[in-house]
Amino acid sequence: MSNTWILDPTHSELLFKIKHMMISYVQGEFRSFNVSIETKNEDNFHDAIVKAVIDTTSIFTNHTERDAHLRSADFFETEKYPEIQFEANDLLELDEHHFRLRGPLTMKGITNDVRVEVEFGGIQLDPWGNTRAGFSLQGTLNRKDWNITWNSPIDNLNFILGNEITFTAELQFVKQKSE
Repeated sequence: MSNTWILDPTHSELLFKIKHMMISYVQGEFRSFNVSIETKNEDNFHDAIVKAVIDTTSIFTNHTERDAHLRSADFFETEKYPEIQFEANDLLELDEHHFRLRGPLTMKGITNDVRVEVEFGGIQLDPWGNTRAGFSLQGTLNRKDWNITWNSPIDNLNFILGNEITFTAELQFVKQKSE
């Protein structure tokens, strides 16, 4: 029998950062996303199927003009590509609390494999009788691999934006009760 774990969006976040002016980082987040997990064993994530969908229009960097630019064709082109999709097709257990997810990430119509480091926080029964699981994720990707290439030079050697994006997520799931 399989188990379905549904994201608790009120206790989850998806953040990213990119080098700006090559001296510091600018951070942002996607405020609307969904992740689901299917497992075959009771509370064991070794055989998990993980699917994620991120709403690109929900990008937020606390700067209205920058958010509008990020939604434009220079970056995410959100009218044409409203979603980023990821599906883990390979899960490697590193130890009891650490995993490596691998799978295709589709952004702007381009699909590339990515690797995500996962820390399993554990399983806990909440006061209302729900079983919850928590995970911390981290990864990096090169934005040019998805044809997100906009940049502007600031001197003979440097550009305004770096190419490497670091992303982190804190995710909490609620196990769905069998009927």
